[in-house]
Amino acid sequence: MNDIREFVIFKLNGEHYGLNIHNVENIEKQVEITRVPHTKGYIKGVINLRGNVIPIIDLRERFSLAPKEANDDTRIIIMNQSELKIGMIVDSSSETLQLNEENIDPAPSVKASVEDDFIKEIGKHDNRIIMLLDIKKVLGLIDEE
Repeated sequence: MNDIREFVIFKLNGEHYGLNIHNVENIEKQVEITRVPHTKGYIKGVINLRGNVIPIIDLRERFSLAPKEANDDTRIIIMNQSELKIGMIVDSSSETLQLNEENIDPAPSVKASVEDDFIKEIGKHDNRIIMLLDIKKVLGLIDEE
């Protein structure tokens, strides 16, 4: 019997990425973000979400991808990790996906780009490649090499 893991799938720069569903609290439409001075460039600011102030990071900037204007598909994925609640701006997100362990491989050890450092595993589903993120590295909770 294979173990099944569930992921929230989102798109960024035309590629599919996955986050462990246990770390995702909810998905919100793009809202107004209040800038916070003297923060890293990929930290876009904070939002007030139902009385909670949540820092927001721009994954495009975090992965050194070209900027893109927000549109009706743009979403903010609210994550819970190590008692830290944080939002991540993505191009779109509209599905959850269950993957058997046999359809998940470790990420290749060759790091060709900045975003590759944040990829923990590769999921395969219906001819799609889904890059499964190491959320601790993305959020900067683990020192980057």
